[in-house]
Amino acid sequence: MVERGDPKPERQRIRKLAQAALNADVTVDQLTTIIVDMGDTLEGVGQTVDGMNVTIASLDETLTRMSETLDQVDLIAARMNDVVVRMERVVGRVEAIVDIGEVAIRPLGALESVGRSVAGRLGLK
Repeated sequence: MVERGDPKPERQRIRKLAQAALNADVTVDQLTTIIVDMGDTLEGVGQTVDGMNVTIASLDETLTRMSETLDQVDLIAARMNDVVVRMERVVGRVEAIVDIGEVAIRPLGALESVGRSVAGRLGLK
């Protein structure tokens, strides 16, 4: 034990204890500030995650609508294919009619040519 005759070591001990208490108090204040800042940061992260969830939900809805639209485009493409097939049949029929018409007109063309030739020889031109 410390003798009562020398008060300096006891004062130094009290000073060291007081300094340690002040240091502990400053450390606690610093930790409190860090924890509060971390809480704010984590709250911001939570808001960011909530915002991302909303964005992802919106993207999901958009992709669903896009899928539905592509399904409709597929149906329309199939219908258009049917229309094209029918139009090709119609065009084929028209071509056949035109061919028949050309064959039917050939004798008339030959007859006209003969008539002009006869008229030319007769001087009726």
